[in-house]
Amino acid sequence: MPVHNADIAVVLEEIADLLEIQGENPFRIRAYRNASRIVGDLGRDIAKMVEKGENLVELPGIGEDLAGKICEIVHTGSCGLLAKLHKQLPPAITELLKIPGLGPKRVKTLHEKLKVQTLDELAEACREGRVRDLAGFGEKTETHILEAIQARPAAGNARFKLAIAAQYAEALVAYLRAIPGVTQAEVAGSFRRARETVGDLDILVIADSGSPVMERFAAYDEVREVLSKGDTRSSVVLKCGLQVDLRVVGQESYGAALHYFTGSKAHNIAVRRIAQDKGLKLNEYGVFKGERRVAGDTEASVFKAVGLPFIAPELREAAGEIEAARAGRLPDLVELKDLRGDLHAHTRATDGHNTLQEMALAAKERGLEYLAITEHSRRLTVAHGLDPQRLAKQIDEIDRLNAKLKGIVLLKGIEVDILEDGSLDLPDSILARLDLVVGAVHSKFDLSRDRQTTRILRAMERPHFTLLAHPTGRLLEHRQAYEVDMLRIIRQARDRGCFLELNAHPERLDLLDTHCRTAREEGVLVAINSDAHSALDLANLRYGVGQARRGWLEAKDVLNSRTLKQLRPLLKRTM
Repeated sequence: MPVHNADIAVVLEEIADLLEIQGENPFRIRAYRNASRIVGDLGRDIAKMVEKGENLVELPGIGEDLAGKICEIVHTGSCGLLAKLHKQLPPAITELLKIPGLGPKRVKTLHEKLKVQTLDELAEACREGRVRDLAGFGEKTETHILEAIQARPAAGNARFKLAIAAQYAEALVAYLRAIPGVTQAEVAGSFRRARETVGDLDILVIADSGSPVMERFAAYDEVREVLSKGDTRSSVVLKCGLQVDLRVVGQESYGAALHYFTGSKAHNIAVRRIAQDKGLKLNEYGVFKGERRVAGDTEASVFKAVGLPFIAPELREAAGEIEAARAGRLPDLVELKDLRGDLHAHTRATDGHNTLQEMALAAKERGLEYLAITEHSRRLTVAHGLDPQRLAKQIDEIDRLNAKLKGIVLLKGIEVDILEDGSLDLPDSILARLDLVVGAVHSKFDLSRDRQTTRILRAMERPHFTLLAHPTGRLLEHRQAYEVDMLRIIRQARDRGCFLELNAHPERLDLLDTHCRTAREEGVLVAINSDAHSALDLANLRYGVGQARRGWLEAKDVLNSRTLKQLRPLLKRTM
């Protein structure tokens, strides 16, 4: 059975959680957590590395013991240590860890003080008011826990982050394309629209008569359950819990089917009404005039038949794209190849895993012209943030390295903490020496909407503030966005001549697509940044571009689509 990076990361994270519940050595716990994050974010396929005999110890943060555990997971799908830990703790206790706000420390407290082992027992304890009395909880936390339990999706309705779904989707599509008789295979649905999370996968294939595609699909190593199996449609659930529907369509209907199954539902309804107004019938088999098919082999032919230009999948949300198409105002969406640089990256100097030179060469290999090194500032002690002296040392180091590099330029920056009062974590005297200053909120996420907004507005008034990082602070499935008036933030950026980040890390994808559109309308440039903590993390730019496309951004709306020569004057505007 194929084992994906996401599968390995889940096992390592669960080991870390169970070790923490048992009160194990913090350094050991941290090693497993770091390994889980590194593997989960890795731009290479771990299983293929193992298959090729590559030494996993060469990966950042992976020692001999962890490398052995990862190889064991690749070969068996699990790990002996995890099985041992499961025997030492109640089987259902790991379910508690899936509730937002319940980390291992709190789960340990609930287990030891209230003997809670299951979600039902936890819900009962909350309803009886027993949780609020525990140290570190309180009435508000108790209420949030109960609400989170009640809001949990039903079995089979879980959603997967886009980058996680991509690991399963891309492997499955490659498998399908290799089946005899299959001439085309593509993922449709919310995955194709680059939604932040994906509930299931819809895959369309064109296959010759007699192709064993349905039999091979049902026999795929990762299938846990076959829900249905037919000649033209089958549905399965993968072992990771992701449902996949496969449809075989004819070439003459492929475009219509791709449009139909890409959605969204509201977009499809709008296009179908346009077809009806023209006396046409539109469905997944084609566009028909009476009984005669007049279009359907390509998506472009479907749109043309109803009098519209092609609308990119990421725009199909019934959010104004039909009106824009009719008026000839569809955006020419940004593409990955448009990015000339990356304005947010970290090295070993703080919590990254590669050196300055390694990051520079990795960016060059990806065709980038520049890379901004933006370490954390001193307030973020968990990331070994830089104080003024260490930052000054890195500035000099970057200058020396730039004198040797060819084809890539490192920009000098910092990801400086925005403090609660809106001041910045480092003095202007050192910030003035930088090419850009990336401001970020890393604490006090629970401030009121007005206080959080005021905090950020004040920070943006600082003379050396350039770019607001991950502007809402959300972490998908882990932390809600903090309360903030984004329109005021965007207009402050416009008035101050500074910029907003679209953080491409798969757990963030922050700015929201709606905020991207607002920034575009207000004339504020958005930087699509990887927030790379290793050379391999630069691959995450693809997900940022997908989010930008959902936000109607063109290359001209993206700060780092500029050449370095074009970029420097824009950065100087804020100094």
